[in-house]
Amino acid sequence: MAEENQVNSEATEQQPVLQIQRIYVKDISFEAPNLPEIFHQEWKPNLKFDLGTEAKQLGEDLYEVCLNLSVETTLEDSGDVAFICEVKQAGVFTISGLEDMQMAHCLTSQCPNMLFPYARELVSSLVNRGTFPALNLAPVNFDALFVEHMRRLEAEENAENQENKGDVH
Repeated sequence: MAEENQVNSEATEQQPVLQIQRIYVKDISFEAPNLPEIFHQEWKPNLKFDLGTEAKQLGEDLYEVCLNLSVETTLEDSGDVAFICEVKQAGVFTISGLEDMQMAHCLTSQCPNMLFPYARELVSSLVNRGTFPALNLAPVNFDALFVEHMRRLEAEENAENQENKGDVH
């Protein structure tokens, strides 16, 4: 029985862990430089959307992940800026029991996927408070972005290896 408990506790220690400790707004900015004049123009918006993530280790098995969203809307006819909204939605996560590639996936895909609904709601609320038409950002496939990033890294590494082979005589 004691051996069985020891085996079970060892298996528990090796199980991957991903727990949210805290989710918070790290930084926020909303600018509408052409108000109220912009409301007299026809609403044909051009939307520019940028997304990025940052991760840093805070301690043993403790990580901060920050999802950076930037939305800039200009009017099609005049090119005037309607609004610029920037949000840094962050979270502290306990993560353990993962290999390097799994950890990279967790920090750049799974954690941002958990943060995105909070950031999306915050952007929507800010735009609403500016009395602009509703803005509902489409869901983001962070897994696909991670796969694309890994392919790009692999391609860069292969290109670098080809260059190095050409340098050796």
